[in-house]
Amino acid sequence: MATRTGERSSRRAAKEIPQRSPEFAHLDLERLREYRRTLTTEETRVSYWRRLVQARLDLFGLGVGPDDVRLDQLRMALSETRVGLGRMAYVDVGIGDTDAPLPDLDALWARDVSVDDPDELAALRDDLTSAEAQLSAFRTALHDRLDRATGELIARYRENPVLALTALPLPANERPV
Repeated sequence: MATRTGERSSRRAAKEIPQRSPEFAHLDLERLREYRRTLTTEETRVSYWRRLVQARLDLFGLGVGPDDVRLDQLRMALSETRVGLGRMAYVDVGIGDTDAPLPDLDALWARDVSVDDPDELAALRDDLTSAEAQLSAFRTALHDRLDRATGELIARYRENPVLALTALPLPANERPV
């Protein structure tokens, strides 16, 4: 057991302590938090669409066309062995949050192809694969921006720990100054 504790301490020590960045110097604390919330909302939206595209691609992996999907095949494609491997948090995607993050993605999603036309099916699969790659790259860039914004918040909180308390939902007269 002592070995595991030592390993955890070593890993923590190996992590770099976030430093203030000139990239965020123009943002006060509240605007930095808002920027981070905006990035988080965008990441949720992009992840939602990415999962939809991946689900439609999974149907191709089953060897079925859009008109030939049985409920058991759809259930298998959408639940596959991914359960437990991804994020397990509740994700709230309301009707207003579902605008496609890529141009023409909603048209791609709604594209109807004939299961009897292998060229149409191949073109749809290629377009979905391309969209998934673009969404993945965009999501990776969002994660990088989120990491930098989070690092800036941590650096500010380390400089002045009282700032972390201002994130709590306290009445204005009970907030630390």
